[in-house]
Amino acid sequence: MQPNQNIRVVISGGGTGGHIFPAIAIANALKAVNKDIEILFVGAEGKMEMEKVPAAGYTIKGLPIAGIKREVSIDNLSFPLKLMKSLNKANSILKEFNPHVAVGVGGYASGPLLYIAARRGVPTLIQEQNSYPGITNKLLAKKAKKICVAYENMHHFFPAAKIVFTGNPVRSDIQSIEGKREEAAQFFGLDAGRPTLLIVGGSQGARSINRAIKSGLQELVESGVQVIWQTGKLFSQEASEALTIINTTSIKAMDFISRMDLAYAMADVVVTRAGASTVSELCIVRKPSIMVPLPTAAEDHQTKNCKALVNRNAALLVPDIEASNRLVKEAIALIFNKEKCKELSENIAPLARPQAAFEIANEIIQLVK
Repeated sequence: MQPNQNIRVVISGGGTGGHIFPAIAIANALKAVNKDIEILFVGAEGKMEMEKVPAAGYTIKGLPIAGIKREVSIDNLSFPLKLMKSLNKANSILKEFNPHVAVGVGGYASGPLLYIAARRGVPTLIQEQNSYPGITNKLLAKKAKKICVAYENMHHFFPAAKIVFTGNPVRSDIQSIEGKREEAAQFFGLDAGRPTLLIVGGSQGARSINRAIKSGLQELVESGVQVIWQTGKLFSQEASEALTIINTTSIKAMDFISRMDLAYAMADVVVTRAGASTVSELCIVRKPSIMVPLPTAAEDHQTKNCKALVNRNAALLVPDIEASNRLVKEAIALIFNKEKCKELSENIAPLARPQAAFEIANEIIQLVK
């Protein structure tokens, strides 16, 4: 490959921060390798990638695709029409952009885009984030040239010859949080010397985690623990009202955390879902964590992600159904158990893959060759 060769890469997927931020990390790595690479994102109309991708400096086009609801819903009746429209629009986008490689990171848009790309003869690469892949990626894998994975034993799901173990890409800003605690304390308006709990249910928030924290607010205040609480938009007002009643300055609630590097820098313990992107970030920042896997995630992949850490004594697990009774008590107990925190931190560190984005970028460029 010539240094200034005009390479075009389309990256598709999104829906949640767990898909979007790794996709942006891959794009940034590609640009770092070759600044002249042209990158186009394809997402789902109305989803958060349509906002986050342009904010990161990249162009994105949307497909009218939506997921099938697991419960009986009238919305499912429109799925076939949305799928056909998305396939047609994906074909038009690919015809116009004419990419050398198509990359799928998961999410609604990756299915139609990679399916059409493969039919047009464009080499495709799948970035499978989870320990248990969804149906879409299993189908797309048949035509994919490369499948980048973050967990061992993925040959049970994909052809072994296509698999490359890269780990999951993470946001570059969280890879250097050392020495940022004072800055973080100032940013969040907290005391750098007090134990701090970070609550992140994901970019959309997490109902069971939010309700458990809300019911345990008084207990948290009395324990002397500070809290940074990402509620998601849907729970933001309810959290704000609850904090007004408690009347404390030691718990900071916000619908979205813009500076996750500072949030991790400030955190002594993290309470979170077990999405693949979050798991990968925790390995990088080496934070003790309590995970509450989303039980309705496809193929229960979050529980499988979490158990990959729990089996190595690298994280703790609280089932979603038990969060209301156990979560706050276990979080307080862990944050004051320095020996256990040290143990979890030491055991999670070897699982980090800080160069994942660049390894995936290299596989993409190899497909161009």
